[in-house]
Amino acid sequence: MIKAGQLEKGMALLIKGAPYVVVEREFVNPGKGSAFVRAKLKSPSTGQVLRETMKTQDSVEDITVEDHDCQYLYNDGESYHFMKTDNFDQFEIPLASFEDYQYLMKDGETYRITFWENKPLDIIIPFKVIYEVAEAEDAIKGDTVTGATKVVTTETGLKVRVPIFIKQGERILVNTETREYLERVNK
Repeated sequence: MIKAGQLEKGMALLIKGAPYVVVEREFVNPGKGSAFVRAKLKSPSTGQVLRETMKTQDSVEDITVEDHDCQYLYNDGESYHFMKTDNFDQFEIPLASFEDYQYLMKDGETYRITFWENKPLDIIIPFKVIYEVAEAEDAIKGDTVTGATKVVTTETGLKVRVPIFIKQGERILVNTETREYLERVNK
């Protein structure tokens, strides 16, 4: 058991007998009254999202989890397919559990996956990832009235707003939490 004030993003909790992962956490200290925590929790098995408000002194049940390095193999439209790198066991994670990650993961890359009782709870995506631009419209000379940006599609299908000088085949660094362009990466 831990205090609600100690919650952090990525922690695993047992709520109403089911595991949930803390997706967002906001600490609020109003001028009047006691401090509290607003937490957004997501069930990895069902995709259900709970929004809980707890006093910082309330107790919540945390659970012991294990992290494993796993290679992302492919997405078949219904599930993500992974392989543990230590023992080569293959497993699936339903697409509905992590729909937000569909265009963030690259085939063949290794990601850390959090398990509880041999069930995947969370996929840990790096904060910054380099993607190759698969589709990009050519910039039109003098087209700077609209803020000088355009939308490109990466090799994974992720759509990102970038400056107009980015061309197809170039590599870009993207913030995976906000899905925003950070910079062009030289090869």
